[in-house]
Amino acid sequence: MRRIPYLETGSAEVNRAFRIAIGDLMSNIVPFKDGLLPQEVEVVMAGMDYVTPWTRDAAINTWNGAGLIVPEVTKNTLLAVLGDFDGVIRIDGEYWDAIIWAAGAWWHYLYTGDKDFLSTAYQAVGHSLRYFEETEFSEEFGLFRGGSCYGDGISAYPDTYLTPDNRPGIIDWPLANPELAAKPGVGIPTHVLSTNCLYYLAYSLMGKMAAELGVQENPLWVVKAEKVKNAINRQLWNEESGRYDYFIDKLGRCHSQEGMGLSLAILFGVADEEKTRRIFENVHVTAAGIPCVWPSFERYNTTDGQGYGRHSGTVWPHIQGFWAHAAASAGRTDIFRHELDKLAEHASRDAHFAEIYHPVTGEIYGGRQEWHQNGIVEWKSCMRQTWSATAFMRMILMGMIGMEFSPAGIAFKPLVPENCSSVKLTGLRYRKMEIAISITGTGTTIKEFRINGEPRDRYELSSAGEGRVDVAIALGE
Repeated sequence: MRRIPYLETGSAEVNRAFRIAIGDLMSNIVPFKDGLLPQEVEVVMAGMDYVTPWTRDAAINTWNGAGLIVPEVTKNTLLAVLGDFDGVIRIDGEYWDAIIWAAGAWWHYLYTGDKDFLSTAYQAVGHSLRYFEETEFSEEFGLFRGGSCYGDGISAYPDTYLTPDNRPGIIDWPLANPELAAKPGVGIPTHVLSTNCLYYLAYSLMGKMAAELGVQENPLWVVKAEKVKNAINRQLWNEESGRYDYFIDKLGRCHSQEGMGLSLAILFGVADEEKTRRIFENVHVTAAGIPCVWPSFERYNTTDGQGYGRHSGTVWPHIQGFWAHAAASAGRTDIFRHELDKLAEHASRDAHFAEIYHPVTGEIYGGRQEWHQNGIVEWKSCMRQTWSATAFMRMILMGMIGMEFSPAGIAFKPLVPENCSSVKLTGLRYRKMEIAISITGTGTTIKEFRINGEPRDRYELSSAGEGRVDVAIALGE
């Protein structure tokens, strides 16, 4: 039987939001068959308004913690978005962010220890990296071309990328502008922060996968990872603004702030300690949370000044989850709490996690975007969006409780804000264990750490354990 985690903290709103998050996740588990699935099985849909899984959603939801709660279902979902290309297994879906699948696959392995799946993942990621090197890597910039990790809509891009007939997707731009399209590949010429951070991670994970599988590692993976990391810092770091630019292309660069990219740069160590400090100092955060891209492009403004692009200016909870995690990893309680409290407030108010929120009012808001002959219109914000719900789980599991997963086990680095004292999480599955975690006190300093009542000097839980495990943490000076 499935075990469903249950959270109790000093905040009734946070507790309620966690229950809603679990409900949204479970309501989006449906039968499906595609990709490498031989028959119809349960998978996680992107949300209530979707009838297929999406590659980026499958990866993010697994990574955010759904892989701990419904591991067989998230594995099915990851397999559903792989493709067999003339006998070669590669990641399918929108090409520029397909490589994020590597993160979902790796964390699925960390959560479960499933080496059969890891073997498939090692092949899929390796084949995909080689394919994208041939089709989308730019020797000139040292980076991969394509859109923003989540930014398939044209509202994520400046006016340069509009089409005369108001097509709503960035994928349409090279079709409308074949003479400007990059070659080889699909043709989108942008080199985006978030997407290239994900390529850096994928290269880095290939060595880790090889080590776990006991196969000979290709040393070029490490070399290529460092080259991409160095190119990100060389091409996209903006000393004047104190943060990374959104993207660079042959037409110039976009100085906008990309919330997803900044979060990943911090979490993956692309940004060093000094750059991380400056990002936190210079980032723009709205009343409702960190915006996806800031500022919103001017074409989306309205006469009342409250219009924002669907993919620029608005607040997407999956980005809030990564940003809150990045803040927690750096011990920034103030930044973490803002995102946690706002997302909990919105979900508790609406009784579900929406796809997008208005940056000023915090209301459910789909944002404005081009739509063919209708010009710019307001779009829908989808309901019960799974990655919005699992983003909140990430805030709790990786942020507040501070769970850091590795093949060896889980290290704990909690960050408990003052309104969430006395944290208790039960019913969490991890490999052959069912874990109960209790934290007393607030802050980030661990003064006592116990496993099954026994004090430990190292704040870690081994992946080799079995059965019921109780982790007790006391915070204080």
